[in-house]
Amino acid sequence: MNTITSTGPTLLRISDTLAMRYEKRGSGPPLLLMHTIRTQLEYLRSLAALLSESYTVYSIDLPGHGYSPINQNATLDEPYFRRAVISFIEQLDLSGLTLIGESIGGALALTVAASIPQRVTRVYAINPYDYETRYGDGIRRGNWFANFIIGSLQIPLLGAFNAAMENKIVLKKIMSGGYHDPRKLPPDLLDEFDRVAHRPGYKRAARKVLAGWRSWSKARDQYRGIRAPVTLIYGDSDWSRPSEREQTRALIPGARMFTLKNTGHFSAVENPLDLSHIILEG
Repeated sequence: MNTITSTGPTLLRISDTLAMRYEKRGSGPPLLLMHTIRTQLEYLRSLAALLSESYTVYSIDLPGHGYSPINQNATLDEPYFRRAVISFIEQLDLSGLTLIGESIGGALALTVAASIPQRVTRVYAINPYDYETRYGDGIRRGNWFANFIIGSLQIPLLGAFNAAMENKIVLKKIMSGGYHDPRKLPPDLLDEFDRVAHRPGYKRAARKVLAGWRSWSKARDQYRGIRAPVTLIYGDSDWSRPSEREQTRALIPGARMFTLKNTGHFSAVENPLDLSHIILEG
């Protein structure tokens, strides 16, 4: 049996304007975990623990998320995040790499794999966020409250005001729209997301991520360049529609697709065990 170790969260300085917080745990071949929109590496804690029995797991905070430094001059869209993830991989010289991501992390797993095929051996894209047709489209499908609040964030002045007024109650209601069973949102994880939201500049950065909505649909243009085997995993209650899932699968030659029962968009929290089974069984 492998000895499971963890370094604890660490900040990797990549350039003068880019640094990323990450946690390394486990032993074995390298595996990179990327979180959903509006979360951070703690979101992946249960899945990381399960996978670390077979892999050296690197869980990251994407730029502008969690405790990674916020560059207010950056355009927080898919190409920016993709370049940041590639820089992280190259800085640590990771190869023979398994990429796993959920939501925007799922889309990034696919575009990063297409960009550096020589370093990637396998990809698991969970509920990839690659179908937006309007500002905050995916999140807004969760419930009427999310539709109202997220939609308002694009409006000048009102958007900044509503973002500033966000509190834990508002955040819980919005995030509940991403669960098949909202009771599975852990209170301590919600506390962590709320705590991070009070970092200076965080809410402005979150709005910039949403403002890059067109880039996530354009991410699909990269998928035909993927050379590694791809597995798509969707919750049956994910925000994406069946037709959108099939559109993504059709772009990736040989891609497998699994559907998790009684699972929403936040699968790594709601159903980490079934997720880990699919990944560990290859």
